[in-house]
Amino acid sequence: MVLLFAPKKILVPLDGSDNSFRALDAAIFLAKKSGAELTIMYSVSVFPSIEVQTIDPIKCQIEERKFAESVLKKAELVCRKNNVYPSKIIANGTPGYMILKYAKSNKIDLIVIGSRGRSAVREVFLGSVSNYVLHKSPVPVLLVK
Repeated sequence: MVLLFAPKKILVPLDGSDNSFRALDAAIFLAKKSGAELTIMYSVSVFPSIEVQTIDPIKCQIEERKFAESVLKKAELVCRKNNVYPSKIIANGTPGYMILKYAKSNKIDLIVIGSRGRSAVREVFLGSVSNYVLHKSPVPVLLVK
């Protein structure tokens, strides 16, 4: 297979959903074909003040951080089984914004993202994070279902 676009740096935002791991599989395939560096990322959400009033924000952040670490560990194992050795990033902030901020500041060539995440409220066609990234990204985005 010949790649017409050979990225050098690929970013895969993960949230633990099946779709995000399908995106990881696609990114691994592309990284192996193009020799690209792969970065896996989880963004720990910062909750709006209205939500914080009903939950303990510190406990929530700690639990989310633990979940992020477990997702990245699982993703790293998938990568290593395929002889790909990713960089891992845990960002703190709104996921869509943090994905694009990282992509811009680290000269990412391609973002590979799942079409829907694990949020309780599903949008009709795309998840809110993937929709945001798809429409705001300055670099190509591969959306995986």
